[in-house]
Amino acid sequence: MPGGGGNGGGGNNYPDYGGRLRRARVGLLVALAPILMLFVAFTSAYVVRKGLPTLDDRTGQYVHDWLSVSLPVALLLVNTGLILLSSLTMEFARRQITRQTALAPVGSIPGISIGKEWNFPWLSVSVLLGIGFLIGQWMAWRELENRGFYLATSPSSSFVYLLTAAHGVHLIGGLLVMLYAQASVWMGKPLEERRIVVDVTAWYWHFMALLWIYIFALLWFAR
Repeated sequence: MPGGGGNGGGGNNYPDYGGRLRRARVGLLVALAPILMLFVAFTSAYVVRKGLPTLDDRTGQYVHDWLSVSLPVALLLVNTGLILLSSLTMEFARRQITRQTALAPVGSIPGISIGKEWNFPWLSVSVLLGIGFLIGQWMAWRELENRGFYLATSPSSSFVYLLTAAHGVHLIGGLLVMLYAQASVWMGKPLEERRIVVDVTAWYWHFMALLWIYIFALLWFAR
């Protein structure tokens, strides 16, 4: 029946992309909740383990085995700049495709021209910056090893690797979606579908950037 809008469609049997976008954003919030709880749990374990003494098998006495990790602060600050810059470029990508989606119906009207718009590849730049951040994190791990801090050196160094690795894994997920959004152009996906992917990924990436700032602050101030 024309205009019914059933099965996720809008009026005139067109897909309801606005509804899909709203549902995708709600789904993102649901997906972010367990990630947030995971890092809250890591934080609680970090704080508790820092102040928890352990029994020394040789002396039979309780000792504190928490070592202050010598973080490669300069490198981590560069990585922080990279992920913040990538969050900014990702926001530009989100706004760019939102504008394109809004202007597309106008441009399809015969006799009306909206002019040729210069589109900067913000999404591609975001992907490169995200990869740069991950490479920087790997370099930070190598620097930690050079300073004598390995995964099993002490509980403090174990938490450094755990927190940064967990963040990196979640970041890779965002990068894969970015690459899918980039590839969807060549796959001939509708502009509205690409907008949904870019929009949700942008908000996820903003969350990852804020999460990294929190992790960096935790590792620096709670050493």
